[in-house]
Order: sequence, then C-alpha cells, then structure tokens
Amino acid sequence: MNVANHRDHSELKPSHAMMAVMDDIRLVRSLAYVNGKWITGERFLAVENPSNNDVIGYVTQLNQAQISEAIDAAEQAFQSWRTLQADERADYLLRWHDLILTAREDLARLMVMEQGKTIAEARGEVDYGASFIRWFAEEGRRSYGETIPSHIPDAQLLTFREPVGVAALITPWNFPNAMVTRKAAAALAAGCTVLIKPASETPFSALALAELAERAGIPAGVVNVITGSGALVSEVLCQSETVKALSFTGSTRVGKHLLRSAAATVKKCSMELGGNAPFIMLEDMDVSAAAKAAVAAKFQTSGQDCLAANRIFVPRQSYALFLEAFAAQMRQLEVGDGFDPSVSLGPLINRAAVSKAHALVQDALAKGARLIAGYDELHLGPNFFAPTLLADVTPAMDVYREENFCPVAGVLPYDDLAEVIRMSNATEYGLAAYVYGHDIRRIWQCLRGLEFGMVSVNSVKMTGHPIPFGGVKQSGLGREGSRYGLDEFSEIKYGCLGALPAAHGE
Repeated sequence: MNVANHRDHSELKPSHAMMAVMDDIRLVRSLAYVNGKWITGERFLAVENPSNNDVIGYVTQLNQAQISEAIDAAEQAFQSWRTLQADERADYLLRWHDLILTAREDLARLMVMEQGKTIAEARGEVDYGASFIRWFAEEGRRSYGETIPSHIPDAQLLTFREPVGVAALITPWNFPNAMVTRKAAAALAAGCTVLIKPASETPFSALALAELAERAGIPAGVVNVITGSGALVSEVLCQSETVKALSFTGSTRVGKHLLRSAAATVKKCSMELGGNAPFIMLEDMDVSAAAKAAVAAKFQTSGQDCLAANRIFVPRQSYALFLEAFAAQMRQLEVGDGFDPSVSLGPLINRAAVSKAHALVQDALAKGARLIAGYDELHLGPNFFAPTLLADVTPAMDVYREENFCPVAGVLPYDDLAEVIRMSNATEYGLAAYVYGHDIRRIWQCLRGLEFGMVSVNSVKMTGHPIPFGGVKQSGLGREGSRYGLDEFSEIKYGCLGALPAAHGE
C-alpha cells in the first residue's frame, strides 16, 4: 500500500505493535538518512509484517533530485573520509560495532517484524553482521601495497591501494541487517563513502543501522540510506558518473540488468546473485546424520536463502532410509510467528512467494515427483507455507532447475558420483554446494569437480567474516568478507620513482 503526499507525519508513526516490542523506539526511523540528516521524500510506503500483513510503519520514498543530492553529499564526504588514517576509520567502525551489539535485541525484533524470520535467526544475523564491521576495521589497517624489483635502472617501483570512491550498496530483504554491514564495513574501511539502498520490504533494519552509525559519530555524508523505488534508485545510481562502485545482492535477473546499466559508466561491480545448491551425500555417510544436515541446509531462513540446498542427491542404496529420516526431522520443524521461541520457520516474505512455492510443488507432482511429507494446509496466515519433501525429483522439474527460495526440498537417488557432479554443475548457478561423507578421495573429487564458489564438507555453516563469500558463473562477481572483500572497493595504484639527475654542484 502506498501513502501519497502526506505532510502530517503523525499518522505515519510506527505501529503500536512495533512500539510495544522495542526498548529504544528511536531506532525505528521512517525517513531517509542523507548527509547526516533525516529527510522526507515526496510520499511514504507502508511496510508490512509478513506474519499477519499488518502495517508496522511507513518509510519515505525519495525522488530523483533527492537521490542525486545524496550522491553529491557522499562525494563531498569522500574527500575527507579517504584522507583519514586507517586507525581513525577503524575507531569509527568499532564504535558502530559496539553500538550494534548493545542494540542487538532491538535490531533482532525489528527484523522479525519486517522480515518474518525467527527471533533466534534474527539475533544470529545481528551478531553475524556486526562481525564484519570488526573484521574490516582491523583489515583496513592491513591494506598493504608492495615493492616490485625494478627492471628500470635507478627506479623504485611500488603499488598501493586507493579507495575507489562513492559506493552504491543495494541490499536484499532476506538478510536486511548483515548484507548492509558486510558491504558497508568493507567499503568504509577501504576509504569509500556509501549509499545504501535497502529492499522496500525491509527498510527498517538499514535505517536503524544508520541511526547507530550517527551515534557512533561517523561524519555526515559517509553513510547514507536511500529509501525509494528500487527501479528509480538503481537507475540514478547506475547512471551517475560520481558513483564509482556498485555492490548488489539479489536475483541473477536483476543483477544482469544492473550490470548492463552500470556498463555505461564502467563502474566497479560486485554481484552476489542466485544459487541452486546441491547437497551430495556420499555412500559412507550415516543416513540420519546426513538427513539432519540436509534439513538444516534446506530450511534456513524458511528456505529463503541463496545457500539453501535445492537439489539433494542420495546414494540409491540409502534412498528410502534417507527419505524416512528427512521426513522425521522435517516434521519436528514448527511453523509460526518468529517471536514464538518454539518456532523453527517463519512466514515467506509475501503472497507471491507462497504462490511460487505452490507452483513448484504442483509442477513437480505433475511431472512424476512423489510427495513424501508436508505440504499441509496451514491456518496461520496467507504468507505461511508448510515445509515439504518431494522425492524422485528430476532435472525436468522447476524445483530442480530454479532457485526456489521456499521450504520445498527435492531429493533424488544416484548411482555414480561422477554423474552427480556433472548434474550438479549443469546449471547457470555456481554459488554453494554441500558434501557429506568420509572418504577423502571422493571428498576431494567433489571439492575439485564441483563448479561452485564455495563447497562445504560435513558442515552446514560455511560463511563468516574471514571467508571469501561469492559464486562463479551466473551466481556473481567478486567476493565479500575475508581480506578479499576490500578488493571490491579499492584500486591498485602503481608508482614508478625514477632517479633525478644530481643537482648542479652536488
């Protein structure tokens, strides 16, 4: 629901439900944050709680001129931010980090209200997001250049890193806190200023982070949060010659569009796009342990995760037992409102996501898949979808080919590991893969053979601040986190210092 041309902001305050759960209501911001000020756009957009579709608040929508003004403010701030010592930038980041952890519970509650994930997942995301700020505060101090043995007589050769400039960060709705901090911390540590565009479904998390950045004393114009139409904001950011870097997390389809738009100004682009992760159980793996891991890998964030296991390959001799064990584990998952501590899965983000989940199941059943468990009718609200287990999935089915982003698990048997690796690779995606087993030869065969940017063996948890997060093929460009995360926001400058002739009389 759009609310147009409101001048009386009193009715646009956070809902009573939002105010009831927050200890620090000042973290709930409805205005955009530009150049150290909270500014109003030309209209407001309602934000709904996916658990019940109640409006939890309204967020302003900036117009084209205001977005351009934000770019100018970031460029002006960049001139001074880039000249600070790395230690000084680190001090700002560490203050921001500490304030985020102090506000952990409120930030988690905001996430549950606007995104729908469970309170436990939301707390974990706040911690995960804050870890990148601490990491890059320290890593910025280690942004080293190097000296090069010279091939030129009497010359010294060297390199050093320069911040690329103003960076645009476009973040998704499924991780509304951590995708902001993972990008912004790297950019700020490198010496860039940032323009953050949060998803319209989940803007409150980003605005709360901006409030905390302001409290941390980060100078005006260094951190900006632009709320508005995704199409308009991305168009202005991509066309701007002032914006030098673009970092995007979202669908491959949108990522391709942004790359085309950014090409006109030859921006430095990093893309974290879609995934279609295989989960491969090896022959020597315990069935119950593999099933438990597969359930965890599939249903994290209610399946709305680019790392979620979409295609689960099981040795034929273990197939029936695996399906039984998976179904038993899946039935233990409780679906409901994220504030209920017993709940494992919250709602999907909106009704369109639920409709897609139904379409995936119906397509698979029509093409020969078996419904093993789940797909139950829920009476919790229109955005809830029961976890579902499908057997005998084939490559002809949409649930196998697409990034399904819902709690629908597709399982299929296999006889030959080499063929499983080939099938796993036969996709446009290449983000993450899971392998469970003990035979080091087969593990190594998977590690080297799988065409994915990240392969996790015997562990569902694979991400974190020290690792290079990213994919290959159409799953993205560049890496986030780790020491490589600074690469997306810096350029290597080469210097050649030749020897001057001696001055007269020397």
